[in-house]
Amino acid sequence: MLRRRSFRSGLLVLPNLLLLCLPCTAAQMPRTTSQPSQQPYPPTQQPGAMQSAPAHGRVFTVQEAVDFALANYPAVRASLETYNAAKAGVGLARTDYLPRLDALWQGDRGTRNSVLGVLLPQFPTVMSSTQGTILKPSDRAFWVSGMGVLFTWEPFDFGYRQSKVKSSEATESRTVAQITLTQLGVASAVADASLAVLADAQRVKASQADVDRRTVFARSVHALVDAHIRPGADASRADAELAAARTQLIQAQETHAVARAALAEILGIAGTPVDIKPGPFLQIPPEQTWTEMPVANHPAVAVEQKRIQEVQSRISVLNHSYYPHFTLEGLSSARGSGANSNGTAASGFNGLGADEAHNWEAGLTVSLPLFDYWSIRERKKIEIANRRREKALYDQTVQYVTGQLERERAILDGARRAAENTPIELKASQDSEAQARARFRAGVGTIVDVAEAQRLLVQAEIDDSLARLSIWRALADLAAAKGDVHPFLNLAASIPTGAP
Repeated sequence: MLRRRSFRSGLLVLPNLLLLCLPCTAAQMPRTTSQPSQQPYPPTQQPGAMQSAPAHGRVFTVQEAVDFALANYPAVRASLETYNAAKAGVGLARTDYLPRLDALWQGDRGTRNSVLGVLLPQFPTVMSSTQGTILKPSDRAFWVSGMGVLFTWEPFDFGYRQSKVKSSEATESRTVAQITLTQLGVASAVADASLAVLADAQRVKASQADVDRRTVFARSVHALVDAHIRPGADASRADAELAAARTQLIQAQETHAVARAALAEILGIAGTPVDIKPGPFLQIPPEQTWTEMPVANHPAVAVEQKRIQEVQSRISVLNHSYYPHFTLEGLSSARGSGANSNGTAASGFNGLGADEAHNWEAGLTVSLPLFDYWSIRERKKIEIANRRREKALYDQTVQYVTGQLERERAILDGARRAAENTPIELKASQDSEAQARARFRAGVGTIVDVAEAQRLLVQAEIDDSLARLSIWRALADLAAAKGDVHPFLNLAASIPTGAP
Protein backbone atom coordinates (compact mmCIF):
# COMPACT_ATOMS: atom_id res chain seq x y z
CA MET A 1 0.00 0.00 0.00
CA LEU A 2 1.02 3.39 -0.68
CA ARG A 3 2.34 4.99 2.50
CA ARG A 4 1.25 8.54 3.00
CA ARG A 5 4.04 11.15 2.84
CA SER A 6 4.59 13.61 5.62
CA PHE A 7 2.14 16.44 5.10
CA ARG A 8 4.55 19.19 5.98
CA SER A 9 7.83 18.04 4.44
CA GLY A 10 7.66 20.50 1.53
CA LEU A 11 6.98 23.68 3.50
CA LEU A 12 9.63 23.06 6.11
CA VAL A 13 12.44 23.63 3.61
CA LEU A 14 10.86 26.38 1.53
CA PRO A 15 11.34 29.33 3.92
CA ASN A 16 15.10 28.77 3.88
CA LEU A 17 15.30 28.82 0.10
CA LEU A 18 12.86 31.42 -1.29
CA LEU A 19 14.21 34.82 -2.30
CA LEU A 20 11.77 37.62 -2.88
CA CYS A 21 12.51 41.28 -3.46
CA LEU A 22 11.10 44.63 -4.53
CA PRO A 23 12.59 45.53 -7.90
CA CYS A 24 14.49 48.74 -8.34
CA THR A 25 13.42 50.89 -11.29
CA ALA A 26 15.73 51.83 -14.07
CA ALA A 27 15.21 55.50 -13.23
CA GLN A 28 17.08 54.97 -9.98
CA MET A 29 20.29 53.97 -11.81
CA PRO A 30 22.93 56.75 -11.87
CA ARG A 31 24.07 57.66 -15.39
CA THR A 32 27.75 57.90 -16.24
CA THR A 33 29.85 58.43 -19.35
CA SER A 34 32.74 56.40 -17.97
CA GLN A 35 33.73 53.04 -19.48
CA PRO A 36 31.45 50.47 -17.81
CA SER A 37 33.00 47.71 -15.75
CA GLN A 38 32.54 44.06 -16.84
CA GLN A 39 29.13 42.64 -15.97
CA PRO A 40 28.97 39.13 -14.53
CA TYR A 41 26.32 38.05 -17.12
CA PRO A 42 24.80 39.86 -20.09
CA PRO A 43 21.10 40.56 -19.55
CA THR A 44 20.04 38.13 -22.30
CA GLN A 45 22.19 35.25 -21.03
CA GLN A 46 21.29 35.01 -17.38
CA PRO A 47 21.25 31.39 -16.24
CA GLY A 48 18.25 29.88 -14.49
CA ALA A 49 15.69 31.92 -16.34
CA MET A 50 12.09 31.30 -15.37
CA GLN A 51 10.80 28.13 -17.05
CA SER A 52 7.21 27.86 -18.21
CA ALA A 53 5.02 24.79 -17.98
CA PRO A 54 5.51 22.24 -20.78
CA ALA A 55 3.29 22.79 -23.81
CA HIS A 56 1.97 19.23 -23.76
CA GLY A 57 1.47 18.91 -20.00
CA ARG A 58 -1.73 18.64 -17.98
CA VAL A 59 -3.01 21.30 -15.60
CA PHE A 60 -5.34 20.35 -12.73
CA THR A 61 -7.14 22.03 -9.91
CA VAL A 62 -6.55 20.33 -6.56
CA GLN A 63 -10.05 18.80 -6.70
CA GLU A 64 -9.43 17.51 -10.23
CA ALA A 65 -6.07 16.08 -9.20
CA VAL A 66 -7.63 14.21 -6.28
CA ASP A 67 -10.43 12.79 -8.45
CA PHE A 68 -7.97 11.80 -11.18
CA ALA A 69 -5.68 10.01 -8.72
CA LEU A 70 -8.57 8.12 -7.13
CA ALA A 71 -9.51 6.84 -10.58
CA ASN A 72 -6.02 6.06 -11.88
CA TYR A 73 -3.49 5.47 -9.11
CA PRO A 74 -2.47 1.76 -9.10
CA ALA A 75 -2.84 1.35 -5.32
CA VAL A 76 -6.52 2.31 -5.53
CA ARG A 77 -7.15 -0.08 -8.40
CA ALA A 78 -5.32 -2.83 -6.53
CA SER A 79 -7.46 -2.34 -3.43
CA LEU A 80 -10.62 -2.51 -5.55
CA GLU A 81 -9.49 -5.80 -7.07
CA THR A 82 -8.71 -7.11 -3.61
CA TYR A 83 -12.32 -6.38 -2.69
CA ASN A 84 -13.56 -8.13 -5.84
CA ALA A 85 -11.52 -11.21 -4.89
CA ALA A 86 -12.91 -11.16 -1.33
CA LYS A 87 -16.45 -10.80 -2.66
CA ALA A 88 -15.90 -13.82 -4.90
CA GLY A 89 -14.60 -15.68 -1.83
CA VAL A 90 -17.99 -15.23 -0.19
CA GLY A 91 -19.65 -16.83 -3.19
CA LEU A 92 -17.13 -19.66 -3.10
CA ALA A 93 -17.89 -20.36 0.57
CA ARG A 94 -21.61 -20.54 -0.19
CA THR A 95 -21.05 -23.24 -2.80
CA ASP A 96 -20.25 -25.65 0.05
CA TYR A 97 -24.03 -25.91 0.60
CA LEU A 98 -24.46 -27.46 -2.84
CA PRO A 99 -24.40 -31.23 -3.32
CA ARG A 100 -21.65 -32.98 -5.29
CA LEU A 101 -22.17 -35.12 -8.36
CA ASP A 102 -19.08 -36.99 -9.55
CA ALA A 103 -18.91 -39.13 -12.70
CA LEU A 104 -16.23 -41.70 -13.52
CA TRP A 105 -15.33 -44.07 -16.35
CA GLN A 106 -12.33 -46.39 -16.32
CA GLY A 107 -11.05 -48.91 -18.81
CA ASP A 108 -7.94 -51.07 -18.38
CA ARG A 109 -6.31 -54.26 -19.53
CA GLY A 110 -4.50 -56.83 -17.37
CA THR A 111 -4.48 -60.29 -15.84
CA ARG A 112 -6.84 -61.65 -13.19
CA ASN A 113 -4.55 -63.68 -10.88
CA SER A 114 -5.48 -63.45 -7.21
CA VAL A 115 -4.69 -64.96 -3.81
CA LEU A 116 -6.54 -65.24 -0.54
CA GLY A 117 -5.73 -62.46 1.96
CA VAL A 118 -6.10 -58.73 2.56
CA LEU A 119 -3.96 -55.61 2.16
CA LEU A 120 -4.17 -52.40 4.14
CA PRO A 121 -5.20 -49.26 2.23
CA GLN A 122 -2.28 -47.55 0.50
CA PHE A 123 -1.67 -43.94 -0.36
CA PRO A 124 -0.91 -43.58 -3.12
CA THR A 125 -2.36 -46.90 -4.30
CA VAL A 126 0.45 -49.09 -5.68
CA MET A 127 -0.99 -52.64 -5.57
CA SER A 128 -4.48 -53.06 -7.00
CA SER A 129 -6.93 -55.71 -5.90
CA THR A 130 -8.61 -58.23 -8.22
CA GLN A 131 -12.18 -59.44 -8.04
CA GLY A 132 -13.69 -62.84 -8.82
CA THR A 133 -13.00 -66.49 -7.93
CA ILE A 134 -9.51 -67.82 -7.54
CA LEU A 135 -8.55 -69.78 -10.65
CA LYS A 136 -5.43 -71.32 -12.03
CA PRO A 137 -2.81 -68.59 -12.62
CA SER A 138 -2.67 -67.30 -16.18
CA ASP A 139 -0.74 -64.57 -17.98
CA ARG A 140 -3.47 -63.99 -20.55
CA ALA A 141 -4.75 -60.39 -20.42
CA PHE A 142 -8.30 -59.13 -20.98
CA TRP A 143 -10.24 -55.86 -20.91
CA VAL A 144 -12.09 -54.58 -17.83
CA SER A 145 -14.23 -51.41 -17.60
CA GLY A 146 -16.33 -49.56 -15.07
CA MET A 147 -18.42 -46.40 -14.92
CA GLY A 148 -20.59 -44.70 -12.36
CA VAL A 149 -22.15 -41.56 -10.91
CA LEU A 150 -21.84 -40.66 -7.21
CA PHE A 151 -24.14 -38.13 -5.52
CA THR A 152 -23.11 -36.74 -2.09
CA TRP A 153 -24.66 -34.06 0.11
CA GLU A 154 -24.34 -32.93 3.71
CA PRO A 155 -27.86 -32.05 4.91
CA PHE A 156 -26.52 -30.41 8.10
CA ASP A 157 -23.11 -29.62 9.55
CA PHE A 158 -23.69 -28.02 13.00
CA GLY A 159 -22.99 -24.50 11.67
CA TYR A 160 -19.62 -25.25 10.04
CA ARG A 161 -20.48 -23.99 6.55
CA GLN A 162 -22.29 -20.93 7.92
CA SER A 163 -19.21 -19.98 9.95
CA LYS A 164 -17.07 -20.27 6.78
CA VAL A 165 -19.44 -17.94 4.93
CA LYS A 166 -19.32 -15.42 7.78
CA SER A 167 -15.53 -15.61 7.79
CA SER A 168 -15.47 -14.79 4.08
CA GLU A 169 -17.92 -11.93 4.66
CA ALA A 170 -15.67 -10.55 7.40
CA THR A 171 -12.77 -10.54 4.93
CA GLU A 172 -14.96 -8.77 2.38
CA SER A 173 -15.97 -6.15 4.97
CA ARG A 174 -12.33 -5.56 5.89
CA THR A 175 -11.37 -5.01 2.23
CA VAL A 176 -14.14 -2.41 1.90
CA ALA A 177 -12.68 -0.51 4.86
CA GLN A 178 -9.22 -0.92 3.33
CA ILE A 179 -10.43 0.72 0.11
CA THR A 180 -11.61 3.75 2.08
CA LEU A 181 -8.26 3.97 3.88
CA THR A 182 -6.33 3.69 0.60
CA GLN A 183 -8.47 6.41 -0.98
CA LEU A 184 -7.88 8.66 2.03
CA GLY A 185 -4.12 8.15 1.81
CA VAL A 186 -4.04 8.85 -1.92
CA ALA A 187 -6.34 11.89 -1.67
CA SER A 188 -4.38 13.45 1.19
CA ALA A 189 -1.06 12.75 -0.54
CA VAL A 190 -2.31 14.36 -3.77
CA ALA A 191 -3.61 17.41 -1.90
CA ASP A 192 -0.30 17.79 -0.07
CA ALA A 193 1.75 17.29 -3.25
CA SER A 194 -0.43 19.78 -5.14
CA LEU A 195 0.07 22.46 -2.49
CA ALA A 196 3.80 21.69 -2.50
CA VAL A 197 3.86 22.35 -6.26
CA LEU A 198 2.12 25.69 -5.68
CA ALA A 199 4.62 26.59 -2.96
CA ASP A 200 7.56 25.72 -5.21
CA ALA A 201 6.02 27.76 -8.04
CA GLN A 202 5.85 30.75 -5.70
CA ARG A 203 9.47 30.17 -4.80
CA VAL A 204 10.49 30.17 -8.48
CA LYS A 205 8.52 33.34 -9.08
CA ALA A 206 10.05 35.06 -6.08
CA SER A 207 13.58 33.92 -6.96
CA GLN A 208 13.24 35.23 -10.50
CA ALA A 209 12.05 38.59 -9.18
CA ASP A 210 15.01 38.64 -6.79
CA VAL A 211 17.44 37.98 -9.65
CA ASP A 212 15.88 40.80 -11.69
CA ARG A 213 16.11 43.23 -8.80
CA ARG A 214 19.71 42.35 -7.96
CA THR A 215 20.69 42.63 -11.63
CA VAL A 216 19.43 46.21 -11.71
CA PHE A 217 21.14 46.99 -8.40
CA ALA A 218 24.44 45.43 -9.57
CA ARG A 219 24.41 47.59 -12.68
CA SER A 220 23.90 50.72 -10.61
CA VAL A 221 26.79 49.73 -8.34
CA HIS A 222 29.06 49.11 -11.34
CA ALA A 223 28.13 52.53 -12.70
CA LEU A 224 29.11 54.15 -9.40
CA VAL A 225 32.37 52.23 -9.34
CA ASP A 226 33.16 53.23 -12.93
CA ALA A 227 32.52 56.82 -11.94
CA HIS A 228 34.95 56.39 -9.01
CA ILE A 229 32.16 57.22 -6.58
CA ARG A 230 32.20 53.82 -4.85
CA PRO A 231 35.12 51.46 -4.25
CA GLY A 232 35.61 48.40 -6.48
CA ALA A 233 34.88 46.09 -3.55
CA ASP A 234 31.24 47.18 -3.73
CA ALA A 235 31.01 45.93 -7.33
CA SER A 236 32.45 42.55 -6.30
CA ARG A 237 30.02 42.26 -3.44
CA ALA A 238 27.08 43.14 -5.72
CA ASP A 239 28.23 40.49 -8.23
CA ALA A 240 28.50 37.90 -5.47
CA GLU A 241 24.99 38.68 -4.22
CA LEU A 242 23.65 38.43 -7.78
CA ALA A 243 25.38 35.08 -8.38
CA ALA A 244 23.98 33.72 -5.13
CA ALA A 245 20.48 34.83 -6.16
CA ARG A 246 20.88 33.05 -9.50
CA THR A 247 21.96 29.88 -7.68
CA GLN A 248 18.87 30.11 -5.52
CA LEU A 249 16.74 30.47 -8.67
CA ILE A 250 18.28 27.35 -10.22
CA GLN A 251 17.66 25.40 -7.02
CA ALA A 252 14.08 26.67 -6.90
CA GLN A 253 13.46 25.51 -10.46
CA GLU A 254 14.96 22.12 -9.64
CA THR A 255 12.76 21.72 -6.56
CA HIS A 256 9.70 22.73 -8.55
CA ALA A 257 10.46 20.18 -11.27
CA VAL A 258 10.96 17.43 -8.68
CA ALA A 259 7.67 18.31 -6.95
CA ARG A 260 5.79 18.17 -10.25
CA ALA A 261 7.35 14.81 -11.08
CA ALA A 262 6.32 13.47 -7.67
CA LEU A 263 2.77 14.74 -8.22
CA ALA A 264 2.60 13.03 -11.63
CA GLU A 265 3.66 9.77 -9.98
CA ILE A 266 0.92 10.02 -7.35
CA LEU A 267 -1.61 10.79 -10.09
CA GLY A 268 -0.64 7.57 -11.85
CA ILE A 269 0.78 9.34 -14.94
CA ALA A 270 4.49 9.33 -14.10
CA GLY A 271 6.53 10.96 -16.86
CA THR A 272 3.74 13.35 -17.92
CA PRO A 273 4.36 17.07 -17.18
CA VAL A 274 1.71 18.33 -14.76
CA ASP A 275 0.94 21.58 -12.99
CA ILE A 276 -1.63 22.90 -10.50
CA LYS A 277 -3.89 25.92 -10.83
CA PRO A 278 -3.45 28.30 -7.85
CA GLY A 279 -7.18 28.67 -7.28
CA PRO A 280 -7.93 30.19 -3.85
CA PHE A 281 -4.83 28.75 -2.18
CA LEU A 282 -2.83 32.00 -2.30
CA GLN A 283 -5.49 33.66 -0.12
CA ILE A 284 -6.08 33.38 3.60
CA PRO A 285 -8.97 30.92 4.12
CA PRO A 286 -11.81 31.90 6.44
CA GLU A 287 -12.19 30.46 9.89
CA GLN A 288 -13.82 27.08 9.52
CA THR A 289 -15.34 24.72 12.08
CA TRP A 290 -15.89 21.17 10.88
CA THR A 291 -18.16 18.62 12.48
CA GLU A 292 -16.27 16.52 14.98
CA MET A 293 -16.34 12.84 14.05
CA PRO A 294 -15.72 9.98 16.48
CA VAL A 295 -12.24 8.54 16.26
CA ALA A 296 -13.79 5.13 15.66
CA ASN A 297 -15.06 6.41 12.27
CA HIS A 298 -11.55 7.09 11.00
CA PRO A 299 -10.73 4.64 8.16
CA ALA A 300 -7.51 3.47 9.83
CA VAL A 301 -9.37 2.67 13.05
CA ALA A 302 -12.20 1.03 11.10
CA VAL A 303 -9.71 -1.24 9.30
CA GLU A 304 -8.23 -2.41 12.60
CA GLN A 305 -11.72 -3.08 13.96
CA LYS A 306 -12.51 -5.16 10.88
CA ARG A 307 -9.29 -7.12 11.32
CA ILE A 308 -10.39 -8.08 14.85
CA GLN A 309 -13.72 -9.26 13.48
CA GLU A 310 -11.95 -11.20 10.75
CA VAL A 311 -9.81 -13.09 13.25
CA GLN A 312 -12.86 -13.73 15.42
CA SER A 313 -14.67 -15.26 12.45
CA ARG A 314 -11.76 -17.66 11.87
CA ILE A 315 -12.00 -18.72 15.52
CA SER A 316 -15.70 -19.39 14.96
CA VAL A 317 -14.84 -21.68 12.04
CA LEU A 318 -12.50 -23.67 14.28
CA ASN A 319 -15.19 -23.85 16.97
CA HIS A 320 -17.50 -25.58 14.47
CA SER A 321 -14.85 -27.88 13.00
CA TYR A 322 -14.82 -30.81 15.46
CA TYR A 323 -18.26 -32.25 14.75
CA PRO A 324 -19.34 -35.40 12.89
CA HIS A 325 -20.02 -35.07 9.17
CA PHE A 326 -23.28 -36.63 7.98
CA THR A 327 -23.20 -37.34 4.26
CA LEU A 328 -26.03 -38.71 2.13
CA GLU A 329 -24.68 -40.79 -0.77
CA GLY A 330 -26.25 -42.32 -3.85
CA LEU A 331 -24.37 -44.41 -6.43
CA SER A 332 -25.24 -45.87 -9.81
CA SER A 333 -22.52 -47.95 -11.51
CA ALA A 334 -21.89 -50.50 -14.26
CA ARG A 335 -19.06 -52.97 -14.87
CA GLY A 336 -17.77 -54.92 -17.83
CA SER A 337 -15.12 -57.65 -18.09
CA GLY A 338 -13.52 -59.65 -20.88
CA ALA A 339 -12.82 -62.58 -18.53
CA ASN A 340 -15.04 -65.68 -18.56
CA SER A 341 -15.93 -67.75 -15.53
CA ASN A 342 -14.05 -70.76 -16.91
CA GLY A 343 -10.76 -68.84 -16.93
CA THR A 344 -10.73 -67.94 -20.61
CA ALA A 345 -10.67 -64.38 -21.99
CA ALA A 346 -12.89 -62.89 -24.64
CA SER A 347 -11.28 -61.65 -27.82
CA GLY A 348 -11.18 -58.13 -29.20
CA PHE A 349 -12.44 -55.24 -27.08
CA ASN A 350 -14.99 -57.21 -25.15
CA GLY A 351 -15.22 -55.86 -21.59
CA LEU A 352 -14.89 -52.15 -22.40
CA GLY A 353 -18.61 -51.59 -22.74
CA ALA A 354 -19.37 -51.71 -18.99
CA ASP A 355 -22.62 -53.43 -19.85
CA GLU A 356 -22.44 -56.69 -17.94
CA ALA A 357 -23.28 -55.70 -14.34
CA HIS A 358 -25.38 -52.75 -13.17
CA ASN A 359 -25.79 -51.69 -9.53
CA TRP A 360 -27.14 -48.85 -7.43
CA GLU A 361 -26.56 -47.93 -3.81
CA ALA A 362 -27.83 -45.31 -1.33
CA GLY A 363 -26.86 -44.65 2.23
CA LEU A 364 -25.73 -42.32 5.00
CA THR A 365 -22.08 -41.93 6.03
CA VAL A 366 -21.02 -40.47 9.37
CA SER A 367 -17.34 -39.51 9.67
CA LEU A 368 -15.27 -37.83 12.38
CA PRO A 369 -11.49 -37.40 12.22
CA LEU A 370 -10.88 -38.21 15.89
CA PHE A 371 -7.26 -37.13 16.12
CA ASP A 372 -7.89 -33.73 14.52
CA TYR A 373 -8.91 -32.49 17.96
CA TRP A 374 -5.34 -31.60 18.93
CA SER A 375 -4.47 -29.83 15.67
CA ILE A 376 -7.70 -27.81 15.86
CA ARG A 377 -6.92 -26.85 19.45
CA GLU A 378 -3.46 -25.53 18.47
CA ARG A 379 -4.81 -23.65 15.47
CA LYS A 380 -7.35 -22.01 17.77
CA LYS A 381 -4.55 -20.90 20.10
CA ILE A 382 -2.83 -19.28 17.14
CA GLU A 383 -5.95 -17.34 16.17
CA ILE A 384 -6.61 -16.26 19.77
CA ALA A 385 -3.08 -14.84 19.89
CA ASN A 386 -3.74 -13.09 16.56
CA ARG A 387 -6.90 -11.58 18.05
CA ARG A 388 -4.97 -10.17 21.01
CA ARG A 389 -2.40 -8.71 18.61
CA GLU A 390 -5.08 -7.04 16.49
CA LYS A 391 -6.72 -5.55 19.58
CA ALA A 392 -3.36 -4.09 20.61
CA LEU A 393 -2.90 -2.63 17.12
CA TYR A 394 -6.41 -1.20 17.32
CA ASP A 395 -5.58 0.57 20.60
CA GLN A 396 -2.34 1.87 19.08
CA THR A 397 -4.17 3.21 16.02
CA VAL A 398 -6.75 5.00 18.20
CA GLN A 399 -3.94 6.64 20.16
CA TYR A 400 -2.13 7.71 16.98
CA VAL A 401 -5.24 9.18 15.34
CA THR A 402 -6.19 11.04 18.53
CA GLY A 403 -2.69 12.45 18.87
CA GLN A 404 -2.57 13.37 15.18
CA LEU A 405 -5.76 15.39 15.54
CA GLU A 406 -4.31 17.38 18.43
CA ARG A 407 -1.06 17.98 16.54
CA GLU A 408 -2.86 19.22 13.43
CA ARG A 409 -5.07 21.56 15.46
CA ALA A 410 -1.96 23.07 17.06
CA ILE A 411 -0.27 23.43 13.67
CA LEU A 412 -3.35 25.14 12.20
CA ASP A 413 -3.54 27.55 15.13
CA GLY A 414 0.13 28.39 14.75
CA ALA A 415 -0.21 28.89 10.99
CA ARG A 416 -3.07 31.36 11.45
CA ARG A 417 -1.21 33.35 14.11
CA ALA A 418 1.87 33.45 11.88
CA ALA A 419 -0.23 34.72 8.97
CA GLU A 420 -1.46 37.56 11.17
CA ASN A 421 2.13 38.55 12.02
CA THR A 422 3.83 38.31 8.60
CA PRO A 423 2.30 41.56 7.19
CA ILE A 424 3.91 43.48 10.07
CA GLU A 425 7.24 41.79 9.35
CA LEU A 426 6.92 42.56 5.63
CA LYS A 427 6.09 46.26 6.13
CA ALA A 428 9.03 46.80 8.49
CA SER A 429 11.42 44.98 6.14
CA GLN A 430 10.27 47.06 3.15
CA ASP A 431 10.89 50.27 5.05
CA SER A 432 14.31 49.05 6.21
CA GLU A 433 15.37 48.04 2.68
CA ALA A 434 14.24 51.36 1.20
CA GLN A 435 16.16 53.30 3.84
CA ALA A 436 19.30 51.20 3.30
CA ARG A 437 19.23 51.86 -0.46
CA ALA A 438 18.66 55.58 0.13
CA ARG A 439 21.63 55.74 2.52
CA PHE A 440 23.78 53.85 -0.01
CA ARG A 441 22.90 56.30 -2.81
CA ALA A 442 23.61 59.21 -0.46
CA GLY A 443 27.04 57.77 0.32
CA VAL A 444 26.43 57.36 4.05
CA GLY A 445 25.61 53.65 3.95
CA THR A 446 27.55 50.58 2.87
CA ILE A 447 26.67 47.82 0.47
CA VAL A 448 26.76 45.42 3.42
CA ASP A 449 23.87 47.35 4.96
CA VAL A 450 21.92 47.05 1.70
CA ALA A 451 22.65 43.30 1.40
CA GLU A 452 21.51 42.66 4.96
CA ALA A 453 18.35 44.71 4.45
CA GLN A 454 17.63 42.81 1.24
CA ARG A 455 17.99 39.47 3.02
CA LEU A 456 15.55 40.57 5.70
CA LEU A 457 13.13 41.72 3.02
CA VAL A 458 13.45 38.44 1.10
CA GLN A 459 12.76 36.43 4.24
CA ALA A 460 9.77 38.62 5.08
CA GLU A 461 8.40 38.19 1.56
CA ILE A 462 8.88 34.44 1.85
CA ASP A 463 7.16 34.27 5.23
CA ASP A 464 4.21 36.32 4.04
CA SER A 465 3.85 34.37 0.79
CA LEU A 466 3.97 30.94 2.38
CA ALA A 467 1.94 31.81 5.49
CA ARG A 468 -1.29 31.53 3.50
CA LEU A 469 -0.28 28.22 1.95
CA SER A 470 0.68 26.99 5.41
CA ILE A 471 -2.89 27.54 6.60
CA TRP A 472 -4.28 25.60 3.64
CA ARG A 473 -1.86 22.73 4.17
CA ALA A 474 -2.73 22.65 7.86
CA LEU A 475 -6.42 22.47 6.92
CA ALA A 476 -5.70 19.61 4.50
CA ASP A 477 -3.75 17.75 7.17
CA LEU A 478 -6.51 18.29 9.74
CA ALA A 479 -9.13 16.97 7.33
CA ALA A 480 -6.99 13.90 6.65
CA ALA A 481 -6.49 13.36 10.38
CA LYS A 482 -10.28 13.41 10.77
CA GLY A 483 -10.49 10.73 8.08
CA ASP A 484 -12.09 12.69 5.20
CA VAL A 485 -10.52 15.30 2.89
CA HIS A 486 -13.84 16.32 1.31
CA PRO A 487 -14.53 19.15 3.81
CA PHE A 488 -11.17 20.68 2.80
CA LEU A 489 -11.95 20.33 -0.91
CA ASN A 490 -15.45 21.75 -0.40
CA LEU A 491 -14.01 24.75 1.46
CA ALA A 492 -11.60 25.44 -1.42
CA ALA A 493 -14.40 25.12 -3.98
CA SER A 494 -16.60 27.57 -2.05
CA ILE A 495 -14.07 30.43 -2.29
CA PRO A 496 -14.05 32.30 -5.63
CA THR A 497 -10.61 32.67 -7.17
CA GLY A 498 -9.24 36.13 -6.50
CA ALA A 499 -11.56 36.76 -3.56
CA PRO A 500 -9.98 38.86 -0.78
